Amino acid sequence: MTATPALTSDLRRQVEHLEDDLRARVAADVDLEGRWKQEHHRAVEKERTAASWVAWRDDRVTQAAVAWVLTTVFIRFCEDNALVAPVWIAGPEQRRQEALDAQLAFFRTHPEDTDREWLQDAINYLGKLAATRALVDEHSALYLVSPSGDAVTKLLEFWRRRDDDGALVHDLTDPSLSTRFLGDLYQDLSPHARDTYALLQTPVFVEEFILDRTLEPALKERPLEGFKLIDPTCGSGHFLLGAFVRLLDRWHRHAPALELQARVQAALDAIHGVDLNPFAVAIARFRLTVTALKACGLNSLEAAPAFTFHLAVGDSLIHGPDRDVLPGMGDRTAYMPFTYPTEDGPLLLTLLEEGRYDVVVGNPPYITVKDKALNQIYRSKYAAVCKGAYSMTVPFMALFFALAKSGERTGWIGQITSNSFMKREFGSKLIEDFFPHRDLRLVADTSGAYIPGHGTPTVIIVGRNQRPVGSTVRAVLGIRGEPGRPYDAAKGIVWTSIIEHLDNPGWEDGWVTIVDLDRTMLATHPWSLSGGGAVGLLGVIEGASRKKLSDLEVTIGRTTHTGSDECFYQCRLAYF
Repeated sequence: MTATPALTSDLRRQVEHLEDDLRARVAADVDLEGRWKQEHHRAVEKERTAASWVAWRDDRVTQAAVAWVLTTVFIRFCEDNALVAPVWIAGPEQRRQEALDAQLAFFRTHPEDTDREWLQDAINYLGKLAATRALVDEHSALYLVSPSGDAVTKLLEFWRRRDDDGALVHDLTDPSLSTRFLGDLYQDLSPHARDTYALLQTPVFVEEFILDRTLEPALKERPLEGFKLIDPTCGSGHFLLGAFVRLLDRWHRHAPALELQARVQAALDAIHGVDLNPFAVAIARFRLTVTALKACGLNSLEAAPAFTFHLAVGDSLIHGPDRDVLPGMGDRTAYMPFTYPTEDGPLLLTLLEEGRYDVVVGNPPYITVKDKALNQIYRSKYAAVCKGAYSMTVPFMALFFALAKSGERTGWIGQITSNSFMKREFGSKLIEDFFPHRDLRLVADTSGAYIPGHGTPTVIIVGRNQRPVGSTVRAVLGIRGEPGRPYDAAKGIVWTSIIEHLDNPGWEDGWVTIVDLDRTMLATHPWSLSGGGAVGLLGVIEGASRKKLSDLEVTIGRTTHTGSDECFYQCRLAYF
């Protein structure tokens, strides 16, 4: 397989070419542009966005461009690995010529069509297969706007390029059918989408650590039948894939007499995912499809059963539960007066039902909310935890706990997130009003560990949706950061120290301190997760002091932010 960083870079350029083409297509189609403007107006009216028409249009154009490019990736993967019998674009050895011959035959019977219709023929074929129908259904961003025939011709030419030896430049053949490379595409295919949606895939070793601390203990204390896990920020599906493998292994041991495909579907029925980004869910769906196909011992999508996946596109914060975070709000449909064509509407209400899950895991976005309308919705709905210029870490923390079961078998939650709430004022409500009523089990400072792609300092939180149990919380306190970039991030010095000694309270080396912190120390903002005796020293200082700086009427740092740039930026005046 040549799914290297070069593939991502090349495909990023294809997305940019398609964006230019699609933007021109929208501008040239009066009816289409009119429908888009009407939808933008409704979105603004229903307070789903405060973005200008141009910004809103460009975001939608990016969604469509990525959808078309990603669909060609899916088709090429199927062609190169013989997962489907026909071939449309290319493939190893003789399959490229098969594609050219098939395309020629298509145009003989459809002389008025372009390469766009030829590619659409491949999409229609996937839509007819039971295993891939949902991949290209009516919610796909493919149908927002279609590219010109010339743009598709250039896209096909890109996929058919050969090197000096006659081999395809980009060959997706892989006997193991690994789809991990799609995570890289998810994160880096579109800089605009990455910045807008804070796209960031979770490294496997982090995902495995969090599942070890949530999924495994949850499975030990409850039946496998009816077990449910959700990632409400599922991205390209790393947590879902990892959970599926573990749950399928459990089903193999629990019900070996059950037919194989039934065991695979039982494992699929346990995992659920939601993401705001349409192409993130498309990637997760495709990855799960290929993984389920392998698990069934099949090598053809045409012979695969109609797998049922529990995935939806939508805003988890808007469509999620609200009883705990917005008292008196009984009807969640009040937050659904408007949905985009790519969103899964009523399905979101089912997947994001309060108290439905045994395990809730994820890697929520770390950014602040730039869109004023969304910011206000989140702030209103999550008023119990949102304060000031809050990061999305805060409402997602409340959402994760709200989705987890309560009662006799309370649900487990686990997430890696930005640690900014620990130090900055916007995190004070979360720490002082929310966490004291939740059963935190682990607070691990991972800011010193090398985690690829995570430039923001992070913390891992594990807990249960119940009142606190016990007087202490296991904590990993940081001492020193990784001295350099390790060859294998999973074997970095700091990360290795964490996973090897997490179950040994009292451990301390040059990198971390493992302790059982008194819960009262985590009930006051800000948190200090510095190891090497720093926490104890802080306790001594606070115990000996008669006053805190916060007791005085002192304001430190920036005190005013007008948000009115025009007051500070003035055009140079010309004097005559």
